[in-house]
Amino acid sequence: MRLWSIHPRYLDGQGLVALWRESLLAKKVLENKTKGYGNHPQLLRFKLTDSPLKYINTYLYYIYKEAEKRNYNFDKSKFKYYKLKKIPITSGQLNYEFLHLLKKLKKRNYFLYKTLQNTKKLKPHPLFKIIKGYIEYWEKI
Repeated sequence: MRLWSIHPRYLDGQGLVALWRESLLAKKVLENKTKGYGNHPQLLRFKLTDSPLKYINTYLYYIYKEAEKRNYNFDKSKFKYYKLKKIPITSGQLNYEFLHLLKKLKKRNYFLYKTLQNTKKLKPHPLFKIIKGYIEYWEKI
């Protein structure tokens, strides 16, 4: 499970669809509707909020918005949008994830890889705000 901290706009179609599916799974985990992934490290930042379900719903909303821009047909009934305080994410985590994505894209979408490889200022997923710091403690390297 990879719940990207980087903005969904950086993902290719395959990555965006995977993020949608994995985020829906994360929502099921947070609703206690599935047995697996309960202790997955990617869920910690949601679990540490005052309202994990509202946060994962809003995370899904922003994925939906990116999909909508690309004319994808994601199911809007799967989430509800909430206006929430942003979750802090470290600059080191964003950089780590972006490099991880570039490695994936180099193999499966070379054109997008070439387009993104010189990106200087990364944008986070709209649910997050960047703070200075290293890779997050929950990241599995």
